[in-house]
Parts: sequence; C-alpha cells; structure tokens
Amino acid sequence: MLAILQARMSSTRLPGKVLMPLAGEPMIGRQIERLRRAKGISAILVATSTRADDDPLVGYVAGLGVEVFRGDLDDVLDRFRQALSWQGDPEQFLRLTADCPLADPEVIDLCIRRHRERDADYTHNSVDGTYPKGLDVEVCRTSALLAAWSETQDPYDREHVTPFIYRRPERFRVEVVVHDPPLRWRWTVDTPQDYAFASAVYDGLYAAKPDFVMQDVLDWQAANPGQAIPNPVEAA
Repeated sequence: MLAILQARMSSTRLPGKVLMPLAGEPMIGRQIERLRRAKGISAILVATSTRADDDPLVGYVAGLGVEVFRGDLDDVLDRFRQALSWQGDPEQFLRLTADCPLADPEVIDLCIRRHRERDADYTHNSVDGTYPKGLDVEVCRTSALLAAWSETQDPYDREHVTPFIYRRPERFRVEVVVHDPPLRWRWTVDTPQDYAFASAVYDGLYAAKPDFVMQDVLDWQAANPGQAIPNPVEAA
C-alpha cells in the first residue's frame, strides 16, 4: 500500500523540525527508516509544499530515494488529491505525518490488516487516544478522499485532510483500532519538549536496537519516568 507522508519545514511551534537530528540523522529520515520496515507498505511518497523553505526537505528526501510530490501548503486535502492522481489513484492509501519519529511498523501493519478485513473506507487508531499520540495511522479509500475533496470547502477539512470522512460514519465505513489498556502518552514532536523526549528515546534505544517498537519505548519510559510526557488532551 502507498504511504503518503505529509511534511513541511514551516511548523509554527518548532520550525524545521523534520530535519532536526535524531541519533545523527534528520527526523524524517529516521521515520522513513521505520516505515520501510512495515510489511504492508509498498511505496512511500512525501507530500510537501511548493514553498521555497521546503526545498531543503525535498533535497534530503530525494537523496534517500523517496519520491516527493509538492502542492499547496494550506489546502493539504488538495495536495493529497493531486499526489494520489500522480500515483495513478491507487484504491487505498496510508496517511502519516512527519512529526512521528517513533512510528511503529507493527502498529501500521495492524491497521492495514484491519482496514482490509473490514473492507473499510477509513481506518484509524487515533481519535480514541488508546495509542500514544505519535503512533497515529490513517488508512483511507481513495474514493472517500475524493468525495471529501469535491464536497467540502471547510478550511478545517482542507487543512486536516480526513475530518470530512471520519465525522460521517453513517456514510463511510469507519473502523477504529484501539489498544487495551489505553496508552495516553505524547510521542509526537511539535514542541522543544517533545523533541527532547524523542532524542532521549533514540539515544537510549537506537544504538542497541535500531528496529525498536512501541513496547521497547514503553519499557524505556518505565525505566526513565522523568522523561515520559503524558498526553494532556487524551488524558482529560
């Protein structure tokens, strides 16, 4: 399945974060390294903007042998629509964001399997907050995204790509993958504190086990409780 990794350099709270180093390599490179271990991913495409400040990102990703599509910065829904068209409109695709360097290939494969087993239009593991924030996976039928693209002009839908779909369970077959017990931790990178946490995880785990998974991070957190960051939104 095609994985589209949404990325940009112009993050408001942590500009340039996707190229900040983790264990000696840019963060997006570490995430791509992890995505390549997912058995259900057949190809990776980075979808970024046409802005000049994304040029360094494009150059780095191209050097990894990963294809890049460039579209509108703010209308990310249209960026995905064009990227999918450029790839021949595959029946299904995976949406990921490039601020998740702890993405787990085992969790990704689980979501892909569930999506196919249930013949879903949209499958995710994020809304209920049972997985750490930063292990988010969205599997989507291209026809559902095209419906969203053609019908919504809501700026929120255009920026966040999939709300039009998951807010309409009466129209689209929506499957939710949950973890029991809930794991209400913050593993995404959107602030300097988030980046410090991800750096500490990589410093603690990568050298001995570069293919570490979610359970390894949980074990590391248990051994280093001062480093763990609760997810205040999901825990509320």
